[in-house]
Amino acid sequence: MHSLKQLILGLVIVLSSLGVITKVHADEYAKHAQASKYIYLIRHAEKQLDVKDPSLTVCGVQRAQSIAKQLELIAIDNVFSTNYQRTLQTAKPVAQSKNVVIKHYNPKELEAFAIELKQLPGNSVIVGHSNTTAVLAGLLTNIELTSFDESIYDRLYQVVIIGGNAQLQILQQNFNCSQ
Repeated sequence: MHSLKQLILGLVIVLSSLGVITKVHADEYAKHAQASKYIYLIRHAEKQLDVKDPSLTVCGVQRAQSIAKQLELIAIDNVFSTNYQRTLQTAKPVAQSKNVVIKHYNPKELEAFAIELKQLPGNSVIVGHSNTTAVLAGLLTNIELTSFDESIYDRLYQVVIIGGNAQLQILQQNFNCSQ
């Protein structure tokens, strides 16, 4: 993220010096670069079955570590999780690698949480569930999205907010369990 801002600002400086863009435009580009943020929404990793508040399986732990590895070059300022073992265990490797405390959110209050996330400075990772992750991504981008099948663990929703405008990309995690 920081290198993207530096690239944009460097490009603005070069274009300004060549007279391609004016100082007013340069200031506007710089403002947009600083006003951008990323929100990553992830469903918890593979969980134990038939257990109340299950923890992650061996593959789930590996997936959580893989997610942290995929996000290692991105500045993450906030990590949120619901208050369940499986989501907290999925969020933990990212939070530890970024030296950030995991904050809890209520999955029954997604609309209020979406508003909070839009106003919160910095990049965030949100770990949720099959019935909340896509819905929250939709609330952030004004796109109607619904829950997805409980067998799906490999989606990563990337919401990019630049100058107040949100765009959604749905990515597939590149992960294979070694168990």
